[in-house]
Amino acid sequence: MNDKKTTPGAPSRATPGSHQRGASKLARIPIAVAPAARPLRKPAWIRAKAPVGPEINRIRRILRERRLSSVCEEAACPNLGECFRHGTATFMIMGDLCTRRCPFCDVAHGRPKPLDEAEPRHLAEAVRIMGLKYVVITSVDRDDLRDGGGAHFAACIRELRRLNPQIRVEILVPDFRGRQETALASLGREPPDVFNHNLETVPRLYARVRPGGDYETSLRLLARYKDMRPGTATKSGLMLGLGETLDEVEQVMRDLRRYDCDMLTLGQYLQPGAAHLPVERYVPPREFEALRLLGERMGFSNVASAPLVRSSYHADLQASSLLP
Repeated sequence: MNDKKTTPGAPSRATPGSHQRGASKLARIPIAVAPAARPLRKPAWIRAKAPVGPEINRIRRILRERRLSSVCEEAACPNLGECFRHGTATFMIMGDLCTRRCPFCDVAHGRPKPLDEAEPRHLAEAVRIMGLKYVVITSVDRDDLRDGGGAHFAACIRELRRLNPQIRVEILVPDFRGRQETALASLGREPPDVFNHNLETVPRLYARVRPGGDYETSLRLLARYKDMRPGTATKSGLMLGLGETLDEVEQVMRDLRRYDCDMLTLGQYLQPGAAHLPVERYVPPREFEALRLLGERMGFSNVASAPLVRSSYHADLQASSLLP
């Protein structure tokens, strides 16, 4: 393939019948999304480079050839261009169809397919070809699976290390609603280097932002994993600009530190489309910086806090101080 040609984006975007996004995805959530009467104008500090270039096409080609998905493409991440140009991606396992309908997220909803038993091997091969030393794996929610996909995460970690012995692995997991015990049993046998689960927002906004999720359930997942594997670094993240107050953000940070969460990411929520939750406020960089300093005083080993920060943005650099 000629790298000068544009490689297509995520294949799921070409199949709206099976992959619901936007209004069709959000029509059945318990709290209707009210569009903003006058959408906020994006400020000057929100800037991302267009995802074009030969290295971006190379990464996309590797993903397509091995039937792999990336959250970079599926969730329309603003950092896709930067990360792909640096030869890295956040892999999204267990398919490209999520069983949840979160109104902040652009990953498609639909009926998931059976797990691909070859996916761990394809993932490990792609990482070897890309020459990665640090990899982030996330997934769609799979509420249809008995263990929420915990065993599949473990299989991916095992195969990654078999084909890439020096690899460092960070996993960004769902909440494993009602299945935490079985999921954690699998992940305890194949522990990652970093265990990440995003709280996403403050407790008051959960019903609107994360229908199907629960703040205490998510916090308990991080606490249980830390109790089970105290030597493994844990991590979480929040989106800002959804109507939370700074006092509420600080309380979430204190909750995380109460359970020895090591790392934190804070970034600006950006509305993926007209049907998604509107941006209530663009948080200025100075407030992100103040929260970074506060987090460091609280005892987080690393706080990545800036408008375009996302869960896996420069994840290798964030974890470097914790890994031998």
